[in-house]
Amino acid sequence: MEIIPDPTLPLIDLHRHLDGSVRLSTILDLGKRYNLPLPAWEIERLRPYVQVTKPQSDVMEFIRKFQWMVGVMKDYEAVRRIAYEAVLDAKQEGIDYIEYRFSPWFMAEPHHLNPEKVVAAVIEGVRLGEMESGIKVNLIGIISRTYGVEKAWEELNSLLTFAPHLVAIDLAGDEAHFPGEWFRPHFRKVSEYGLKVTIHAGEAAGPQSIWQAIRELGAQRIGHAVSAIRDPALLDALREEKIGIEVNLTSNVQTSTVASYDQHPLRTFLKSGLLATINTDDPGISGIDLGHEYRIAAPAAGLDADQIRQCQSNALQVAFLSEAEKQLLLEKKRKLC
Repeated sequence: MEIIPDPTLPLIDLHRHLDGSVRLSTILDLGKRYNLPLPAWEIERLRPYVQVTKPQSDVMEFIRKFQWMVGVMKDYEAVRRIAYEAVLDAKQEGIDYIEYRFSPWFMAEPHHLNPEKVVAAVIEGVRLGEMESGIKVNLIGIISRTYGVEKAWEELNSLLTFAPHLVAIDLAGDEAHFPGEWFRPHFRKVSEYGLKVTIHAGEAAGPQSIWQAIRELGAQRIGHAVSAIRDPALLDALREEKIGIEVNLTSNVQTSTVASYDQHPLRTFLKSGLLATINTDDPGISGIDLGHEYRIAAPAAGLDADQIRQCQSNALQVAFLSEAEKQLLLEKKRKLC
């Protein structure tokens, strides 16, 4: 029997990159509009250049697939459109609440846009999509560690200009070569603004990266956290401190972070009492949606129906929402059943 999400609980995605959620049709359309040198001009021929068709050697090879997603962000109208469409796509998937995260510098760099104006365009596009779709969307700003410490300050400042429109700040990028300790001053600044913190950690580095994210950067959630499985004391700390775990099953297989679904530690995380959740990461690159992760990836990772339901419940618990907003989501969902 096919395992499906519990219809009485909200369907939530807490870890999805906006710049990894661009429609192939939009890449083609913007490529034609701006006369960009796309590698192909039909969707099926373009797909291998944008989407993962076989496991990549590591996270950074996976990230290179973003080339044409950010490459068509020629101006701020293109950014607004992509943000708007991303919300409509989440609605089409049946998602009730989503947190989109984005790196303004990563999106601005290919065509030398102003990062602050990129942030403004993302906010405008998302709010328009929210009004049209009726789903709840929150935004997480990313500091991309791959650009180094100084550029991270510029990126953070561009995000903090719009702090009231964000719920959290994330640290993403090349975890293996740009360790979290370099960014402690940045997250001290984040704490001054009262924003939540979620950190990519334990994907391309070991358990110490997760410890550092919690102890020094103030992480309330961890993106990926795969290497936590190697440190029993860390599993205890994650459980006791109620740190949310943003699991991305297909992405972790595609980046070779894990060898296969059945070797993913998600099931162990749940048995250990961790607040683990199921998310998509970059659905435009992975060629999946949240339904796929629940119906296909989660069972392949060894989860049963109760564990999948627990992931849904965990997502509501660790979402960057007020308790009143969580209750409203739950009540709205149950009225539809």
